[in-house]
Amino acid sequence: MAGPGQPAARTYAGAVENKTSGSVQSVERAFHLLELLADNGDSTLTELSAAIDVPAPTTHRFLKTLVSLGYVRQLPNRQYGLGLKLTRLAGRVDSQLAPIVAPHLDTLAREIGESANLAVLEGHMVVYIAQSPSRHAMRMFTEVGHRAYTHLTGVGKAILADLPDEQMARIVGRAGMPAATDRSITDLTKLRKELGRIRRNGYATDNGEQEPGVICYAVAIPDVPISMAISVSGPTFRMTQELAKEAVPLLITEARAISDELLGVLG
Repeated sequence: MAGPGQPAARTYAGAVENKTSGSVQSVERAFHLLELLADNGDSTLTELSAAIDVPAPTTHRFLKTLVSLGYVRQLPNRQYGLGLKLTRLAGRVDSQLAPIVAPHLDTLAREIGESANLAVLEGHMVVYIAQSPSRHAMRMFTEVGHRAYTHLTGVGKAILADLPDEQMARIVGRAGMPAATDRSITDLTKLRKELGRIRRNGYATDNGEQEPGVICYAVAIPDVPISMAISVSGPTFRMTQELAKEAVPLLITEARAISDELLGVLG
């Protein structure tokens, strides 16, 4: 159960209404299984069966079909995880997101003067999928496709703060919490405290936690079905508190605009 100030956890039990036809029920349940594996990581048949409120033999048949199609894989310990075939679909989604988000990143880079990024949560890591570079010769560059730890990055912490505590802990637990600099948060208790601050303030900060001498401000994209965040980052000597007062409200505005546009596309 989510604690005070925590987002509500997604529920699946009873998600399929009785009036839905059997074939549509099967499709819905298959997608629910994929969503569970995306949210929770590798899971047992018993866990998945209980989560979708379907008998184990029926759940096993769904999983067997998804395994045969390559969208789910069965591990040596008999748990189930997402299959590699989903990577191709995820790549297509990312390529469709970038053109929608690009004008908003350009606005951030132009108005703030620093590099702007979009990252999405994939499994237990964040992946950068779009960037608009700073106008300065000395600027931060994050390669599109780069994967990073959630606990080290502004975008990662913004996303984690938007998730239920249990899901956050699973993501961080699977990835681990290695240090990149002497400023990195490597303790789950300290991370929870930091995420509470992010929820109160409405934005996340990476103050040299991933790379020395670099500061990043980030905001999660609200109300969309994909966990994602935007950020601006630059060298410490330019990322002042005065700049933060300008950058954070603009990040929040652009995050809401991206959300509205994506929800319009998704219908």
